[in-house]
Amino acid sequence: MKKIILASITLCCAAHIVVAQTSPVRKENSKKLDTNKVIQAREVEIIGNRLNSKSAGTFKNVDKSTIEKLNFGQDLPFLLDNTPGVVITSDAGAGVGYTGIRIRGTDATRVNVTINGIPYNDSESQGTFWVNMPDFASSLESIQIQRGVGTSTNGAGAFGASLNIQTQLQSATAYAELNNSVGSFGTFKNTVKAGTGLINDRWSFDARLSRISSDGFVDRGASLLKSYFLSGAYYGKKSSLRVNVFSGAEKTYQAWNGVSESRLHGDIQGMQDYIDRNGLDTEDATNLLNSDSRRYNSFLYPDQNDNYWQDHYQLLYSNALNADWNMQFALHYTRGKGYFEEFKKYQRLSNYGLNPVTVGGTEISRTDLVRRRWLDNHFYGGTYAFQYGGFKNWQIILAGAYNEYEGDHYGQVIWAQYASNGNNSRKYYDNQGLKKDFNSYLKANYSLANWTFFGDIQFRQVDYTVLGIDKNLNPLNVADPLQFWNPKMGLSYQLSAEQHLYGSFSLTAKEPNRDDYINANLNVLPQAEHLQNVEAGYRIQKNNFNMGLNAYGMWYKDQLVITGKINEVGEYYRQNVDKSYRMGLEWDAQWVLNEKWNVLLNAAFSKNKIQNFTEYLDDYDLGGQQATDYKNTDISFSPNQVIGAELVYSPASNLSFSWQSKYVGKQYLDNTQNEGRKLNDFMLHHLRLGYQFKVNGLPRIQLGLKVENLFAYQYESNGYTYAYIYDNSRVTENFYFPQAGRNVMFNLNLKF
Repeated sequence: MKKIILASITLCCAAHIVVAQTSPVRKENSKKLDTNKVIQAREVEIIGNRLNSKSAGTFKNVDKSTIEKLNFGQDLPFLLDNTPGVVITSDAGAGVGYTGIRIRGTDATRVNVTINGIPYNDSESQGTFWVNMPDFASSLESIQIQRGVGTSTNGAGAFGASLNIQTQLQSATAYAELNNSVGSFGTFKNTVKAGTGLINDRWSFDARLSRISSDGFVDRGASLLKSYFLSGAYYGKKSSLRVNVFSGAEKTYQAWNGVSESRLHGDIQGMQDYIDRNGLDTEDATNLLNSDSRRYNSFLYPDQNDNYWQDHYQLLYSNALNADWNMQFALHYTRGKGYFEEFKKYQRLSNYGLNPVTVGGTEISRTDLVRRRWLDNHFYGGTYAFQYGGFKNWQIILAGAYNEYEGDHYGQVIWAQYASNGNNSRKYYDNQGLKKDFNSYLKANYSLANWTFFGDIQFRQVDYTVLGIDKNLNPLNVADPLQFWNPKMGLSYQLSAEQHLYGSFSLTAKEPNRDDYINANLNVLPQAEHLQNVEAGYRIQKNNFNMGLNAYGMWYKDQLVITGKINEVGEYYRQNVDKSYRMGLEWDAQWVLNEKWNVLLNAAFSKNKIQNFTEYLDDYDLGGQQATDYKNTDISFSPNQVIGAELVYSPASNLSFSWQSKYVGKQYLDNTQNEGRKLNDFMLHHLRLGYQFKVNGLPRIQLGLKVENLFAYQYESNGYTYAYIYDNSRVTENFYFPQAGRNVMFNLNLKF
């Protein structure tokens, strides 16, 4: 299955209290943690995996008010687009359904995502599937994006960035909201929210119910997404207890094959050659030749859907034992289950463990069929954190977690033209993955005069096993226990009350993912990836201006990349490459010119290289594979320039206009740096309007209008490629994911 949902539950440790921004520019409290103030403020979650202005790290905060302004119903990556080094994409082309985010060129499997300190990345694939959390932005307090390794947290190592997500905190007063959005491609979002505020100075309850539907920009790229979020909390004198329950269900028509290069460019001869090479039948050939060049979807089966649902349960407890000690514990459990269904033509019965069929004296070994591939999983565990602030100039945190994941992967044939000896409930493959993940980390901050030093050491132990039969009917017997020590250290210097210099050095490692294990050659285990990260920068924060300038270097050992190599049964798999690196410069600034004008700017310039890379091509003429060596080539999907700007004009306190522009440099589809296999650079412009007012006797009314890709620029934000040798020449198949042209969303929010 393309995805899996994992648990989210809250807890965490805590070096600093991070207060959500309430204005464009803010200053943070640099005083020692005051536990009593935390209790008085009813802050249930104390966030210890976040950075602040004195930290020796690179980060950006997105506060609740900003999230509300940007939330028209698209998946979470689209709310983070105005961030240095971020590139977003959508399979269906308009931000609803399957979406993705890359930070510093690293994909979702290397971006550590936590929700209230709990790992959200899929334990096995290590990806993040936002489609499983529809409208989750409506239940968020803030998001912090840490670039680089960042501070120690739960889950797999951050090899490019971390997203630390904080769900909503207690509201002081009762409220109710009705939020509706409507827009291009038949997109609708309906959200109802309500909360009690603080009851008897002890209790609070919050609830949300959401529904999002869209036809998608791509043909048949429809989505139907439903979710709810419930939260209840009790606040004692020194302790707090919160229970969160939330759920999501998605039904998405598959759009993950993309558009072939010949169809995208309207190349008739190229399309005919593609039809001949790939043996397309009349129906599929007609679909290719007659579809819109940018909205083409190769799938025609009406139920070619991805279906997944999950329930999350969270229990969080925090206790301020005294002025020096604070402790926190949490328990969490997620139940997830789902499948994707697909129609497959002319399949070998033997590939499904089915016997040949004899009809009219003729033995039939192939059939058309419909199959479902299932994922049935559980994720559960606990987290803990102890904070001590009784030493002069010191803060010390001991924290960690233990989590287990159980995933059952199996396939069923639910219909076949020639059913043979099968039935709907029979599993033609079935295997189970079990992952046990323990980590514990110790953090220490020491401040002296204008200097702040931090040290951070994490121990992580991962035990991963897979047993059963894979989708090719081959036995699986994977077992790989791993241990990692991940040290980090840094130093910051306060030039003045408003200015800081910082530098840090980190070592981290992460395990291979499920496909790396099950697709590797028999009895060969992939190596863990390792990373050395150096960050150095300067920050200034004033009342009307803030800016961050950061330089970084990331040196990888044994990074896993696609090379085209195949295993004994013809499956492609990632291989470890000895040395690769990313180096760059990032800039992020905000300037409040006056009460009416506000300017936000960001830029990322980088160099991303694999020092030695070997490409493997299938040779259909002679058999086997051909190998070609390359040196010092660009890492795939790593643009050298990402530049963003936003101009905000507020002629009145209740009215604002925003113009956003973004440029993304060219990206290569593979690691050969070949100009024939790339995504072209693109520049987009978006317009947003916000207006709020109140009429006597009516609730507060907020109106929002967003026009994306204002000038209808034609671009592709994602793609893939593969090649082979045929008839004494190289044949390259490129596929792209075109994004929507000009599209509009309108939002109406009623607040009681």
